[in-house]
Amino acid sequence: MKLRSTLFTALLVVNAALVVTGGAVRLTGAGLGCPTWPECVDGSIKPVIGQDESQLHAWIEFGNRLIGPVVLIIALAVLIYIFKRLRHRSDFKRLRLLAILQILGILAQGVLGGITVLTKLTPITVSAHFLLSLPLIACALALRHRVLDRPVIQVLPMTRNLTKVVTALTFIVLLIGVVVTGAGPHSGSEGVERYPFNFRAVSWLHAESVIVLICLTIALYLVVKVSETPEVKKFYSRMILIFLGISLAQGAIGYLQYVTGLPEIIVGAHLLGATLVWIHAWRLNLTARTEQEVRIK
Repeated sequence: MKLRSTLFTALLVVNAALVVTGGAVRLTGAGLGCPTWPECVDGSIKPVIGQDESQLHAWIEFGNRLIGPVVLIIALAVLIYIFKRLRHRSDFKRLRLLAILQILGILAQGVLGGITVLTKLTPITVSAHFLLSLPLIACALALRHRVLDRPVIQVLPMTRNLTKVVTALTFIVLLIGVVVTGAGPHSGSEGVERYPFNFRAVSWLHAESVIVLICLTIALYLVVKVSETPEVKKFYSRMILIFLGISLAQGAIGYLQYVTGLPEIIVGAHLLGATLVWIHAWRLNLTARTEQEVRIK
């Protein structure tokens, strides 16, 4: 059981780490520290002394690249574990599919990362690189949730539908945030193309979408408190409050970074917060199910 918990938790953690370290690459201006792909520089898969790019930037970028193979190795270990230890489970086919999708997604991330470098960090490829991480994190979380038998609670259709809306809106908030990033100053390297949007306008659009998300999360909390059973109220309302707290903290960090001129350390904290917001939004989605969904779980 300890191996199972460690393995499936590690898959979630390394997927989240890939997002955070990718942000560190961009915020330190190391996006083209390794200017080619799959090699770092022509003739070498790792940085070399004397290359045109600074050694610091080269090793930051190379370090981020090394996480990709680690994620792939863990995902392969997860697939092997599922085949060897979980064949007897009724949801074996679902687990197998999720593990295979995880591997395919990681391979796609590697290819997309290469395209991002070869196209000199165009914002659309950088955005796609981040957005692909969201379903990978969701997939890793779903695997962990199922294999470790995390609680699934039966809720009313209204609660389930509002949970879906909150989860979908969380994705939209992150999507708009990616556009803000692509229009902002932290491009990952000098002279990189940016989205041709007004930074102030898309920033306020992002902020307003966060306000709507917080309001809907409060509405979800009230619906649960008014209409659900005492057991659901006690367990699920606590989860909602955790998500609400993280979202409020993330909103505060976002406002702080905006009024302070986007310092790298606060932008990095905001990126970490975005990852935590997505993880907890997806936990809400995995936990609350209707009676019909619980039967076919």
